[in-house]
Amino acid sequence: MNATFGSAIADTRAPVGAPHPTHKLRLLLRREFWEHKGGFFWAPLVAGGIFLLLSLMGIVVGEIAARRIPNDAQINVDGGSFKVNGLDLGMLTEKLSANDLIEVGQALDVSLFMASTWPLIVLAFVVFFYCLGSLYDERKDRSVLFWKSLPVSDTETVLSKVASATLMAPVMATVAGVITMIGFLALISVVVLIHGGNPYTLIWGPASPLQIGAQLLASIPVYAVWALPTVGWLMLCSSWARSKPFLWALMIPLFAGIFVTWFDLMHFFNLDAGWFWKHVVARGLLSTVPGSDLLYRGDELVVASDGIENVRQMLSIPNTYAAFLRPEMWIGAVAGVAMIVGAIRLRRWRDEG
Repeated sequence: MNATFGSAIADTRAPVGAPHPTHKLRLLLRREFWEHKGGFFWAPLVAGGIFLLLSLMGIVVGEIAARRIPNDAQINVDGGSFKVNGLDLGMLTEKLSANDLIEVGQALDVSLFMASTWPLIVLAFVVFFYCLGSLYDERKDRSVLFWKSLPVSDTETVLSKVASATLMAPVMATVAGVITMIGFLALISVVVLIHGGNPYTLIWGPASPLQIGAQLLASIPVYAVWALPTVGWLMLCSSWARSKPFLWALMIPLFAGIFVTWFDLMHFFNLDAGWFWKHVVARGLLSTVPGSDLLYRGDELVVASDGIENVRQMLSIPNTYAAFLRPEMWIGAVAGVAMIVGAIRLRRWRDEG
């Protein structure tokens, strides 16, 4: 009777369907995050913390040095002069015109952007070495046999690693950069308060932290597409190399560049060797560096006398998305996708350690 009752309960259970592809992708991304949490999550935060610590040390040293300056030392500005010792930023702010505050805001924006780049610099190294070991390490420790026993295809596995490198890691680094930027604002606000100034009038009002944060977040899609050649090349080497994938990934492009330069092969295409180094070697090895697409803008990088304003315009959202109009973006993306497809096919049979 118990067997009959158990069979009846089993018959009433709803059939278990195949997991949805997005559900599997979410689980694969979660796996990549937990296996590389140190690089994706902690490394950008530590880089931002180091910048804030160095900034704090610089402020402390500057304050100590200022107190050693003779009491009669003065700062001369339009409308008056102020002593270095006992500097009253409140009085200085009253002497600043609206144009002066705009210039202060522009200088602050550039400083905030530079502060936010510390986690992004770390991102370049994290993504490079993550892609380089993404398919090689699982072959080295033989864990690829376990992952292949699961109902997850090679395509889904490799694409999850591509998404981790081009989307998940940049999002976390960008958030860490915004946190670093806000921390830097808070730090200099304390200095302004110590010297009798109003942080809102002198710091938060003229500066544009929300705009800079939006620009950084908006640049993630550009980074994701621009980084595809390097991501594809490194994953192809990771899936193909039997040992030392770093040397293979580095030496093949470099020796190709030396070979092309030595025999002047680009002469047959009416191009110089520099074109090969810039559009093949550099694109294959350095596209994971945030902002490397700026090197391909040509005349847009020319900075005139109002350099700070030009930098702000160059980093604006419209100029950032103008990268999608350049052929270098899409030619590199196609090459990166082709190499990613090659990495998927190699993973299907390259199981040895």
